[in-house]
Amino acid sequence: MNLSMWAKAVNVIPRVSKEEWDGLDVISRWLIATRSAVLVMTFISAAIAGLLAARDARFDPALWALVTVGLLFAHATNNLVNDFTDHLKGVDKDNYFRAQYGPQPLEHGLMTRGQVILYIAVTGVIALAAGIVLVAVRGEATLALLGLGAFFVLFYTWPLKYIGMGEVAVIVVWGPLMVGGGYYVITGQMSWPVILASLPVALAATTVLFGKHIDKLDADAGKGIRTMPVLLGERHARGATIAMLTLQYLLVVALVAGGSLSFLILTVLFALPWYVRAVRAFRQPRPVVPPRQYPPNIWPLWFAAFAFQHTRRFGSLFLLGLAADVVARRLGVL
Repeated sequence: MNLSMWAKAVNVIPRVSKEEWDGLDVISRWLIATRSAVLVMTFISAAIAGLLAARDARFDPALWALVTVGLLFAHATNNLVNDFTDHLKGVDKDNYFRAQYGPQPLEHGLMTRGQVILYIAVTGVIALAAGIVLVAVRGEATLALLGLGAFFVLFYTWPLKYIGMGEVAVIVVWGPLMVGGGYYVITGQMSWPVILASLPVALAATTVLFGKHIDKLDADAGKGIRTMPVLLGERHARGATIAMLTLQYLLVVALVAGGSLSFLILTVLFALPWYVRAVRAFRQPRPVVPPRQYPPNIWPLWFAAFAFQHTRRFGSLFLLGLAADVVARRLGVL
């Protein structure tokens, strides 16, 4: 058991040598292989679904726990499938961009194909088991949600990412599917206000993907991977990301003004300093070399790092505002 590595792996994508890898416990290896640091975005969406259910006095802790486990393990499965598929297609060869900013278990010789398949199978079965229980509780609509989730897990890497639909998929998955679908599974009711409330966080997750795809735009174009930034071009992709960053705040203000969310959700405004930093970064082309003070363990990621730091804070503050809303309603203040 290596608690320090567990904590590190859920905060950053650690770079480890083969010798370090061989000395790690299975949980540390799983956390690194699944890039668990980005799973926080999925947890935020699951937590939002739970808090909105609690706000409406329909929270079921057991169902929320199953939803959260299912979503986290589905996302982890997707990350493993992503790496495995790209390995089979030869995408990560020749020091491809993704192999530079974190360990790619297959490309770096940390795991065999059989071991990765085993990780995919175990992780996927846990996600599927949670989904089957939820289908048994909620019925056919949940089966449809499970089917959609499985589709995105299996086909995000190919063909969606290759035809500029990966970014669209992230908006759908991290918003309406995770939050709206999660709310339905917990409460038994669909809610359009909940789906609308999911969009700011869905856009936040999408800015991270946009940032990563802009960072590796040239590498993707050379590999024939037509992500949305490849199709838009670097300058327009940076502009689209700034627009999404801004739209997050405009949507929150609109949802508060329209009564879908209380004024307490305006806690997200405390993330504005990180918004400003991210916008400043996206207004300029990516530097050829990292600035002197830039953390060496993050490069060659640039835009993705700024978007990710903003997204973590925006999402956390969104959760804080919702939690305050739930407490205020329980106390009869709202």
